[in-house]
Amino acid sequence: MISTLHIKNIGIIDDISIELSEGFNVLTGETGAGKTLIIDAISIISGGRFSKEMIRNGEEYSLVELNLYLPNNPISIENNIIVSREIHSNGRNTCKINGRLVTLTELKEFMNNIIDIHGQNDNQKILNSKYHIKYLDNFIGENILFIKDEYSKLYEKRLEIQKELKENLGDEKEKQRQLDLLQYEFEEIDRAGLKKDEEDELEEKRKIFMNSEKIAKSLNQADLALGEGAIDKINDAIKAIEKINDIDEKYNNTLAELKNIYYDIQELSRNICEFNTDVYFDENERDEIEERLDLIFSLKRKYGNSITEILEYKENIENEINRINNLDEYNTKLKKELENIEKEMLNLSEKMHNIRLKCGKQLDESINKELSDLEMPNAKFITNIQKTNFNKNGIDEVEYFILTNIGEEEKSLNKIASGGEMSRIMLAIKTVLANTDNTPILIFDEIDTGISGKAAKSVGQKLKLIGKNHQVLCITHQPSIAAKGDKNYYINKSSKNGRTFTNVKKLNEEETINEVARILNGEITDISKQHAIELRKTA
Repeated sequence: MISTLHIKNIGIIDDISIELSEGFNVLTGETGAGKTLIIDAISIISGGRFSKEMIRNGEEYSLVELNLYLPNNPISIENNIIVSREIHSNGRNTCKINGRLVTLTELKEFMNNIIDIHGQNDNQKILNSKYHIKYLDNFIGENILFIKDEYSKLYEKRLEIQKELKENLGDEKEKQRQLDLLQYEFEEIDRAGLKKDEEDELEEKRKIFMNSEKIAKSLNQADLALGEGAIDKINDAIKAIEKINDIDEKYNNTLAELKNIYYDIQELSRNICEFNTDVYFDENERDEIEERLDLIFSLKRKYGNSITEILEYKENIENEINRINNLDEYNTKLKKELENIEKEMLNLSEKMHNIRLKCGKQLDESINKELSDLEMPNAKFITNIQKTNFNKNGIDEVEYFILTNIGEEEKSLNKIASGGEMSRIMLAIKTVLANTDNTPILIFDEIDTGISGKAAKSVGQKLKLIGKNHQVLCITHQPSIAAKGDKNYYINKSSKNGRTFTNVKKLNEEETINEVARILNGEITDISKQHAIELRKTA
């Protein structure tokens, strides 16, 4: 529900905040005081059109902000969502949801599921035939939704198979071109005979070749240093300590350590000598390494960032080549699977069709009863269900038609010319679908246009009923509708310093009775007040 509506600089509205309530909220007041501007503001925050002429005279921008109490909405923060739209005279448009900037399209898509505005010229979802099957299925409920869910899974699988078959059965020349390319890539990688750790080994050898001269020189220096002095000097030290090692234990320990060092250095000297022997420079081998690394680099540039990735790509190519070469057999399998899926889809679709035919008549009866209550006894609401090709809802297309007077032809809902008729038809539909329509906020702008007192009373009853499952906002001039309000608001205008201002006041019970009395008689009298009290009692 809308808990707070803040409007700034729209028409004669300067800066107002309205605390709205659950249930049926009624807005009444003086002509030209700004009631319709409030609905216009809600339309604007819902992504509706805005003309810069709507900006209050002398101001640079208009602002509409809503605090929505929607505890079950996934993006709510502590059960609330704040939506705002600020429009400047230079055309700059800023839309936000919970402080996050969004596009006007994103705002409209989000609010389309939150608020449904019905005015004399509004195009409602209920008027759009593409939504009609959804409303019917929601009215039917669990009896069809489970079947529809099973059908939807098959429908998606069918689309996948059809797409794959289309690709598989494409142009033969294109298919052969693709196969030739894959075969070329496979053979290029295969000829290379790559091994997983090969690149690291080649890089290591390449590094040694590039530094062979430096390595040889250093190893020679180390070998000479050890051979020319280190080993002999340590051997002399061992002989010297051997002369005194039996005098004290510490000399004997030192002798042992010297011998260990002597043996270690001898071992190191042999290793260095072997290293030096292994160092050689072969120009042909170096060229082979460079060529091999160049080949690996070339393959990496085409097929992957490493030899492992290249080999994985090769495996994928091989699988794809096998798939293309076996397409005829594979396509036969896909076609059989598609045939089985379509048989099951048709079976489920027929079940849904029969359920829709039966429940469509029930929906018609329910709405026609509501239309009779709304002083349209000759009206006839018709749920038209036609079989067609497979679609996401089965094999049905659903469109609502209406026959308003005896002897006329039935016509689609959006062809209704009379505002009064359209208002009551919409209200009848909303009343029946109230429990299945998950749009939380419904707004009716002067729905009482063109209806009589008796019909207006029925309208008020229907709106109050809808208010049990939705937040309803309604602008009205009818006392019998105003008397049904769970909360009533009075809109008037005042002037100060040559400027006009819209004012909104939430009414208590006594003020509500006085307002109903004013609407009844144009002024508050004892008789009109007593009548207003009686109307409130019936509410």
